[in-house]
This record gives sequence, C-alpha cells and structure tokens, in this order.
Amino acid sequence: MLEDVTLLEKNAARNPGSEPHARAPTPTHHTPSRRHARAHATDRRGRPETAPRMLLPRLLPAHRLLAGGPRPLLLLPRRRLAPRPPAAVSMSSSSSAPARRRGPLRGVVFDMDGTLTVPVIDFPAMYREVLGGEAAYAAAREAGGGAVDILHCIEAWGPDEQRRAYEAIARFERDGLDRLQIMPGAAELCGFLDARQIRRGLITRNVKGAVDLFHQRFGMTFVPALSREFRPYKPDPAPLLHICSTWDIPPTEVIMVGDSLKDDIVCGKRAGAFTCLLDETGRYAPHDSLPEDVKPDFMVSSLPQVLSVLEEHFDLAPVSVAESRI
Repeated sequence: MLEDVTLLEKNAARNPGSEPHARAPTPTHHTPSRRHARAHATDRRGRPETAPRMLLPRLLPAHRLLAGGPRPLLLLPRRRLAPRPPAAVSMSSSSSAPARRRGPLRGVVFDMDGTLTVPVIDFPAMYREVLGGEAAYAAAREAGGGAVDILHCIEAWGPDEQRRAYEAIARFERDGLDRLQIMPGAAELCGFLDARQIRRGLITRNVKGAVDLFHQRFGMTFVPALSREFRPYKPDPAPLLHICSTWDIPPTEVIMVGDSLKDDIVCGKRAGAFTCLLDETGRYAPHDSLPEDVKPDFMVSSLPQVLSVLEEHFDLAPVSVAESRI
C-alpha cells in the first residue's frame, strides 16, 4: 500500500489540477492546444477535471498497480472446464438400474454351474452324445432358438432312451466334479451376505450329489439348495417360489443370480424377483438388444461386481433373529 501512496503523490505533482481545492487557471485569448485545453478543462459544475481519471488505490491490491500509474481492473471471464468423464464402471454398460431402486433385499438365490463354480462341463459335447450326433444337435438348437434344453428334450422320450440319456449326462457331470473349482469372488460374496444376515439359496439343474460335493469341498452351505430332483426345474419359477416360501420372504425382496438367460433369468423374472446375469465371457448381446422376456435387471462380468450391485441398488435389510432360525 505504500507504493500506492507514492504513485498518488507523483501523479498529483504532475497534475496540480487534480487536487480537490485547486482553482482553474485564468483563460487566455489565444487558441489553446488540445493538450493545453485538456489540462484546463472543467466539469459541469465548473470544477477542474482531474486527468487522468483513476480508480481509488484502496480498491486495487498493490501488486496490480503498474509503475506508469493505476489501470482499470480487467476481469477475465472464468474459464469453463470441460466436464470430467464419468468414472469407468466395473459393470457393463447394460448395468442400468431397474425402476425399483433402493428397495429392500433379504435373499439372494444363485445358480451353481457357471455361477458359483467355474464351468468345466463340455455341454455341446454332452448334447451331441445324448441327442445322437451333430445333425440332431443342430436341429435341436434351431428348434430352441439357438439354445438346447436337454432335460426338456429327454422328457418326451421313452424309458429306455431316457435311461441312456441320463447315464451319459451323469458321466459328463462326474468328470466335471473331478475338476470342480470355486468361482473367483464367491467366498467373499457369501461372507458379505452372511455379515449382513442376507439369506442365500441355490437352484441348479445338476444332480443332488454334485450339490453335496460342492458344499463339502468349499465349506459353504446354501439353504435351501434345490437340484434337478426338484420338479419342475428352471426355467419354471417353481423352485424359486419354493425358496421364497421357505424363507417367508416375498420374491420382490429376492434376486436371482445366474449365467443363463433361458434358465436363471427367465426363472427369476417369472417368479417376480430381481435378476442379475453373470456373463464372464461376453457371450450374450448387449443389454439393450436383449428381448424383454429374458432381459435381466443387471448384467455383470464377475461375482465381485454382484456385491457392488447389491450395495448400490438395494437396501440390504437383514432378517430377524426369529426368521434366521427357519
């Protein structure tokens, strides 16, 4: 501020007329120069004009006053920054939230093969053997719109054909059990649900022996755990409705998680539950292009992302102590 005062004094010395009580000089009869006229100009009230007109120094910080005298403060428009792109989401672009957001969730029902366990069964090879070759397999796929419901096909056969078919399926399933692996993130997700007292059940089209081995090998138990011995099986909603009835929880407070659109997602949608498709390999089309009758509420590419879906979109309401004893 001392520099501001010094500049004012120098300016006043150069321009005596800028002092508040200075008298206007006596006009002369010769024609004044422009510079001289400006020096002796008066305002409307007859008072001498100050030259140059300047802003009060107290309105300007000292570092903005230049050596040549004060200059008007130039306010630059604030630079508009480009909006930051949204953070990358671990879920796919099809993970749009359903209309029923932040509703209570009290139970999660999982598929087993390809969801809780790493898929190891060669289903196309199984279907070819059971159906009788590549041509029969291709015809079954065409009839099913690109998918084969092998159990549904077998139901229409005679007793002897059914026996041979089930023996072939059992052989493929036994080979798969020898290579059974837990899906990455399954143990952590189950631990999260247990900590929140969220129920967890299981529905599979595999046999009961495979479910028992899964429970024993990985030390996690799902109650109820329904295998294909429970009829009717997926995609019929009966097994999921049975689990909801056992829990005494409405389907609207349950989510079905699985890797099959035609079995898991259709089962969940028919029961009135939320649905989440696990698509690890990207074999399915984008969410927006899926038909409404198989379109899940959520699509993820890993089980840890299921945990994120639950935390973000639901009010995780634990079951009561009385209910937990069911």
